[in-house]
Amino acid sequence: PRDPDGVPLYPGLAKSLSAAARDRLIGQGVPFALRLDMASARARAGELRWLEAGEGPAGESGDVVARPEAWGDVILARKETPTSYHLSVVIDDALQGVTDVVRGVDLFWSTSVHRLLQELLGLTAPNYRHHRLIRDAAGQKLSKSTQATGLRELRAAGASPADIRRLVGLQ
Repeated sequence: PRDPDGVPLYPGLAKSLSAAARDRLIGQGVPFALRLDMASARARAGELRWLEAGEGPAGESGDVVARPEAWGDVILARKETPTSYHLSVVIDDALQGVTDVVRGVDLFWSTSVHRLLQELLGLTAPNYRHHRLIRDAAGQKLSKSTQATGLRELRAAGASPADIRRLVGLQ
């Protein structure tokens, strides 16, 4: 089984370890990750939804049903990273009083995990708007990880703010 990004789901190997065995491995410096027990979290949270003002990958909009179980037991922290992206954005948005979140459509289904964490932590859910991605001539999304052209370079090449908004589908 794979998550919505195509990554294999965690098979739950460490779930069968005793607390003593886990403590021993951590004490030995073995890399570890703290994961959310998705089945337990889903049972506690019940049905989750979010308000989508944009459009998902298959045209989803309006009242969207969250499906965090598609991600399996997501990582909340690692030995070398004190918090995951999912946990960080949920807490950061809540602390800042964010009411509207605008992200690329590539993060559309990650919102399911964010809604689950918001519910478990008793946080208010913001409104969401996912926009289409800016792509290069080969159809690949512009990304820092591939050293793709950034907004600064697009602006330096003459793209106006209105041009950028059109590229991502915002009028």
